[in-house]
Amino acid sequence: MPGPKHTRYLRQTLSFGIIWLLFGLVYVFLEYGLLGDSSIYPATGNKYDFKNSLIYTSIGSFIMGLGQGWIEVTWLRKRYQDKSFWKKIFIKGTFYTILLIIFLSVLTLIINSIRFNSSVFDPMVYNSLIVFMKEFSFWSVILYAALILDIALFYSEITAYLGNEVFFNYSFGKYIKPKQEVRIFMFLDMKSSTAIAEQIGHRKYFDLIKAYYADMTNAILETNGEIYQYVGDEIVVSWTEKNGLSNNNCIACFHKISEVFEDKRPYYNQHFGLVPEFKAGFHIGEVTTGEIGIIKKDIIYTGDALNTTARIQSECNNYGARALISEDLVLKLNTNSIFTFNEIAKLILRGKQDAIQLFAINFK
Repeated sequence: MPGPKHTRYLRQTLSFGIIWLLFGLVYVFLEYGLLGDSSIYPATGNKYDFKNSLIYTSIGSFIMGLGQGWIEVTWLRKRYQDKSFWKKIFIKGTFYTILLIIFLSVLTLIINSIRFNSSVFDPMVYNSLIVFMKEFSFWSVILYAALILDIALFYSEITAYLGNEVFFNYSFGKYIKPKQEVRIFMFLDMKSSTAIAEQIGHRKYFDLIKAYYADMTNAILETNGEIYQYVGDEIVVSWTEKNGLSNNNCIACFHKISEVFEDKRPYYNQHFGLVPEFKAGFHIGEVTTGEIGIIKKDIIYTGDALNTTARIQSECNNYGARALISEDLVLKLNTNSIFTFNEIAKLILRGKQDAIQLFAINFK
């Protein structure tokens, strides 16, 4: 079974395939509307059959979409992540268009070899491709497909900026009406960030923050986490109750992040003269989730759970702990050989009668 990160890659890749399939079907039915019961393409003289066109175009467009999606989410997105939005669209669009011409040429050869009941190397099949490529109809297909490419790329960039879950929730109006749900939160904060910024300078500090958050990404993806907010040197990660408790994902996320920075000590020492340290607070609770904003929309969580998690994280320094967790969450987790909990103290929140029992997380 693929892990959460690769499952996410597969979902994103599948979305490309669906976009291409939908536009492929639009093309087939537009073509049918123009050609009707004709048995040949007027421009090329090649055979036309609606059923075959529907089958081959659907399969071909879906495969092309999957190909673009997989290349995008596993390679090109990372390669050009430091480019501007429109520069990324132009560079990637050019690359995919060349790939598209090759793909469409090969697909045409295969389709014509089936129609003529001949080998793809048969001169008759090859010549039919040449005739097709000289006609405007071929390049009209390329132009139409290039439009799909750009739409898929635009979708990819928007989901990268917003986050795949946020884009999905916006698209389907999941939180137009506020909903009550139980979520797990991790507030993770860099230690001594002000002193570090003064030590290395604000420009280099920004580069540090950028690398710092980038190196957390895989750990968050692999544990089904959702990045809720970046607040300066603090990141807020959220899980649904199911995803966060499964395999102790919420705690495993912190552990994986710690391992990453341990492995990358030489890199951070070389580039910044230090290795960032961090502390985290964990809590579970009910929140209200909903869409807000007019000029700029956002999906936010409200409720005591967030304030409580922030307070728990702020107590780390007082107890010399790297990670503190509430009893509410401890009782729902399955302890294993990777970590244990030590009872620390009770946290009294302003306006609350019942204190919250805190535990320190110890990793082995």
